[in-house]
Amino acid sequence: MTIIIYLVSAVFFLLAAALVFTWWQRRHPGALLLAATYAMAAALALMLHAWWPLVIGFLSAWSLRLMGLDPGAEPGGKKDPPA
Repeated sequence: MTIIIYLVSAVFFLLAAALVFTWWQRRHPGALLLAATYAMAAALALMLHAWWPLVIGFLSAWSLRLMGLDPGAEPGGKKDPPA
């Protein structure tokens, strides 16, 4: 179980790094909130050696996405035109 916690925490840290990079490019506040959620969940899971912070972090990030704070979601369903 410890290996799974380390692997999922590593994935969460990679997601957080990608979302910080997205925030740096677009300055979308939802990207920063999602990055903080993933990073805190991974850090708590590693500090406590428990799986439940990962589940709570995933559910929190999912709820943020459902509220429209996903960096890919634009109001009104409009997307950026392809470059």
